[in-house]
Order: sequence, then structure tokens, then C-alpha cells
Amino acid sequence: MVTTVVVINTLISLILLYVAWQVWKLKQRIGRIADKLTVYEHVTHAALYQAPKNIDASQQQIRHLRQSNQGLQVQIQQVRQIITLLFLGRRFWRRSLRRTGLTLGKKTVAK
Repeated sequence: MVTTVVVINTLISLILLYVAWQVWKLKQRIGRIADKLTVYEHVTHAALYQAPKNIDASQQQIRHLRQSNQGLQVQIQQVRQIITLLFLGRRFWRRSLRRTGLTLGKKTVAK
């Protein structure tokens, strides 16, 4: 009877020792994971700490570029209008020369 109790207590002790060892290993893993997460948090914080200021600066630069772009768009429109007027003037000039029988750079043959 005493032998049976000693064997059962020994088995229970070995099982509890194994469980304690597994808990200790789990604690070590959780500690390593916590350390890695802490490092990731510090790196992320360092990377994103200046993000709001950088975003504001970028937005201001974009606003400035848009304002500059609007001025350039007006200038481009004016240049297009000038070119259109030049082409219309050239077309009108050629038509008026054809009516009179003259051509630029070429001799016309009288009919």
C-alpha cells in the first residue's frame, strides 16, 4: 500500500515537473515575443513620430505647386491663343495672296 502511494506521488510529481517545465518554456517564448514587440514599437514610433509634420509640409508644398500650376495654365492658354491667332493670320494672309494671284517664294504663271 505504501509502495502504491509512493509510486502515485512520484508520477504526480513528475507530471507536475513536466508541466512546470513547459510553463517555464512558454514564459521564455512570451518574454522573447514581448521584447521583439517592444523593439518594433520603438522603431515604429521613431519612424512615425515626424509623420504629421512631414505630411503638413508636403500638403503645403502641394498647395504651392497647385498655385504655381494655375499661373502656368493661364500662360499656356495665352500662348495657345497667340498661336491660334498666328495660324488664323497666316491662313487669312495666304487666302488674300491667292485672290490677288501672288504666292510667297514662287512665281505665278499668268494665265
